[in-house]
Amino acid sequence: MERFVENGMLLDFYGDLLTDHQKEVYEAAVYRDMSLSEIADEMGTSRQAVSDLLHRCDKILDSYEQKLHLMKKFLNAEEQLKKIKDLAQESQDPSRSKEALLEIQTIANSLLEDF
Repeated sequence: MERFVENGMLLDFYGDLLTDHQKEVYEAAVYRDMSLSEIADEMGTSRQAVSDLLHRCDKILDSYEQKLHLMKKFLNAEEQLKKIKDLAQESQDPSRSKEALLEIQTIANSLLEDF
């Protein structure tokens, strides 16, 4: 996954665990795609301070994901739900119906175990 997209997802999952200042700066970089200089000017600080803060936030957010795995679980659940959708469509075929429904049940049980 592209790091930029991953940063946005990490911010979605764990952003509320950052301080207000950290979140504001990180959102400016990730959501508003502002440069270090633009953020520094807006915040009244140096470009280096913004860079340091963004690196610190990256480490904090990565640490939360390594411990909690919420993003990983979400992406897995999304993938499994797409499989269930495809299998539900396949179950319309009488020759595939029983097999597809058993696969749906297996996937659903797996999802429930993850949560």
